[in-house]
Amino acid sequence: MRSVVLLSGGMDSTLTATIARHESSDVAAIHFNYKHRTEQRELKAFNDVADFLGITKRLVVDVDVLRKIGGSSLTDLSIPVSPADLTNTEVPSSYVPFRNGVFLAIAAGWAEVLDADRLYIGAVEEDSSGYPDCRAVFFNAFEHAVNLGTKPTTNIKIVTPLIALSKADIVSKSLALNAPLDLTWSCYQSEDVACGECDSCALRLRGFARARAIDPLPYKKRPVYV
Repeated sequence: MRSVVLLSGGMDSTLTATIARHESSDVAAIHFNYKHRTEQRELKAFNDVADFLGITKRLVVDVDVLRKIGGSSLTDLSIPVSPADLTNTEVPSSYVPFRNGVFLAIAAGWAEVLDADRLYIGAVEEDSSGYPDCRAVFFNAFEHAVNLGTKPTTNIKIVTPLIALSKADIVSKSLALNAPLDLTWSCYQSEDVACGECDSCALRLRGFARARAIDPLPYKKRPVYV
């Protein structure tokens, strides 16, 4: 089985890439630079994780149009990154409009060229209240669109192995599969030491706490999220 995995270098995509390596005979990894705040740090994490997993076929795509579109605190420096609020049910400022749709469309084109059977993405339904493009219903619909819009001989399955997991489950499964969590990056606003106070850091720290594990990354602040 030949697979393409979207690998941001974060905890979720790293576990997804680890699973893809277990399930596939050949894995290629695609990464997107979209002029976001932590672009260079995430690119380093992508290459470090791919090296660890032995994934040599890689594609890095520049999608600076997402910064031009704007509308997100990750791409528009005039919009502050909101402090962590794990009770929020509204779309947060960090939402990048239709990011997963843009990424999947490009990845599907590469998957078709590579004659891949599967397209892996580390989306988590737990995030769906904030990010509409992290829901299972979205990926089911997108898979249908991909196969309508590609060659008749192309049949690509979008695989979301983490979709029903909590962050604590993701930490536990990562440790069980020896996914390199120490090489990953999750922080939304810092490229040197993780801030510990953005939503992404908070979700990560809470996941480790609930899994009764210690996050190997250093933090400027390490609040306790329950």
